Amino acid sequence: MPKETMTARERWLAVLKGQKPDRVPMDYWATEEATKKLINYLKCDNEEELFKRLHIDRVTTIESRYIGPSLPEDTDIFGCCFQNVSYGAGVYRECIYHPLAKHKTVKEIKQSYRWPSPDWYDYSEIPGQIIGKEDYPIRGGGSEPFLTYKNLRGQEQALIDLMLAPEMVHFCLDKLFDLCYENTLRIYEAIPDKVMITYIAEDLGSQEDLMYSPGQIGEFFIPRMKRMMALAHQAGTFAFHHSDGAIRKIIPDMIEAGIDVLNPIQWRCKGMEREGLKRDFGNKIVFHGGMDNQYTLAFGSKEEVRQEVIDNLRILGKGGGYILAPCHNIQAVSPSENIVTMYETGYKYGWN
Repeated sequence: MPKETMTARERWLAVLKGQKPDRVPMDYWATEEATKKLINYLKCDNEEELFKRLHIDRVTTIESRYIGPSLPEDTDIFGCCFQNVSYGAGVYRECIYHPLAKHKTVKEIKQSYRWPSPDWYDYSEIPGQIIGKEDYPIRGGGSEPFLTYKNLRGQEQALIDLMLAPEMVHFCLDKLFDLCYENTLRIYEAIPDKVMITYIAEDLGSQEDLMYSPGQIGEFFIPRMKRMMALAHQAGTFAFHHSDGAIRKIIPDMIEAGIDVLNPIQWRCKGMEREGLKRDFGNKIVFHGGMDNQYTLAFGSKEEVRQEVIDNLRILGKGGGYILAPCHNIQAVSPSENIVTMYETGYKYGWN
């Protein structure tokens, strides 16, 4: 086996800059339940030991500390209430109260709703969060405001608003983006030149097609995301864009807006074939993900997992520009031996 000559941070940075790393970086996304299951399977003491064991180039996420007004239990800063909903092997947090659901006009929102402030957060502790993490990629800041808008209004109503109440969507998204922008800026200021990637997300695709029309994406999402990406680039940070599903139609627009990394590459979705993505966009963006969560990791054999890793390295990794990772969070239903096989195969075959 070749010897590593780069740190995880150097390895990521080489890929992001279009340079040649010693091997393909490998990232880790999983639910808490899946991680605990994997730690027990490998008899590791903690996550850090797990990542070292599997040669995972784990990203360190830094965040400000909330110091704002006291919040009721299970309520976020926007007034949205949540409860745990079991899916059998674990729980997810689901929004059950939408504070803007009954508002009919922007005027009503202005009169009765208080938007959160970036002053509700303490950024002074951020430098301490990266001590000892200097050899790892640092992620900080970012945005995913339509997800918050759906919590504020309720998912069905939020989708209706795009057609019937566009002025409300624009007003609220401006407020939400302004908060994300200022939060991200303050994070950059707290640790200048240390943040490597900023997560600028919005789920735009379903299994078969876009969830919104290209016109809606161009009107409501891309201009605001472009502003976030410009901020990231001004700080020397790479714009990491997450969007699940079949988003092939909108990728050129996202590239024009400024994305540097595309995640999660759900290649079983319609139009997301890896060969076509690599052919058409491989010289413009880095691909992150590619390991299928819907079938391969959850229900496939170890040989199927192994082959998919090899295929991803061959297709998405051809000539560089690839970071091996699961398509979104590994679920607890996924056999631990499949997860181990993924990373062991990536480590065996990912050398340059």
